[in-house]
Amino acid sequence: MATQTKQIKLHGKDDLDLYHQEAINIAKIAGKLVRDAFYAEKNIDTKDHKTDLVTETDQETERIIKNHFKEKFPPHSFIGEESVAGGEKCNLTDNPTWIIDPIDGTTNFVHKFPFSCISIALAINKELVVGVVYNPTLDEMFSAIAGCGAKCNGKPIKASKNATEISQALLITEIGASREQDRINGIMDNLQKLVLEPYLARGVRALGSAALNMCFVAAGRADAYYEFGIHCWDVAAGIVIVKEAGGISLGAAGDPVDIMAREIVCAGSEVLCKKICSALTSIPHVRD
Repeated sequence: MATQTKQIKLHGKDDLDLYHQEAINIAKIAGKLVRDAFYAEKNIDTKDHKTDLVTETDQETERIIKNHFKEKFPPHSFIGEESVAGGEKCNLTDNPTWIIDPIDGTTNFVHKFPFSCISIALAINKELVVGVVYNPTLDEMFSAIAGCGAKCNGKPIKASKNATEISQALLITEIGASREQDRINGIMDNLQKLVLEPYLARGVRALGSAALNMCFVAAGRADAYYEFGIHCWDVAAGIVIVKEAGGISLGAAGDPVDIMAREIVCAGSEVLCKKICSALTSIPHVRD
């Protein structure tokens, strides 16, 4: 019991280094499973929407990751996409909590489009402190510890500060899985607003993975990303990585980001981020 109490209460630099390294270790192990399954035939099922796909690999990857952390850190809690889909509660408490998306970008994975990833974050006292995002197909490992900077494959990365106007920015967004008419109308209205006068966004991309979208902002490959309807497991790791790369994540109203609110705007610069927030019309969703 004394050991468990120590694991819960003490979270200094050495603890965070350990959590970070274990997240990288299990991402690599689980990544081999995902990579091996990438070109294989897949058993595909759906969740709430016909376009919201899940495979056996999603479920097995989450099981491997959770079992690893349960063995290493028994007192810790979990929020996992497939566990929540299976009926577990999505409950973020002060207890150290691993937030896991076993394959972010399942549709890409199913179609052999090489932009899907394993996303692992750790929150302590509801504060995100570790983020790991691994694309096993392209072998890119993005990671960060709060206060220690962000890296890709061990090399430091920095978000771009070049774009301060939307007209200078390469944006990323997504349509998402839901095909509800009102939601689609809201997405298209926001997109049209950003690409037409007066904003004239330089370009818009949709890569199919929220976590990788955020990592692209963190690495300076895009200037900003926004989306409505995402879940906490989609963005938790990315929030840490973007922040440690010098970027910023906000709620759609320009307020501090709330990972349970199912909306996010992130950018390399605060100026750009707030201008995008001002341009967007919020699309309401039920909280995680």
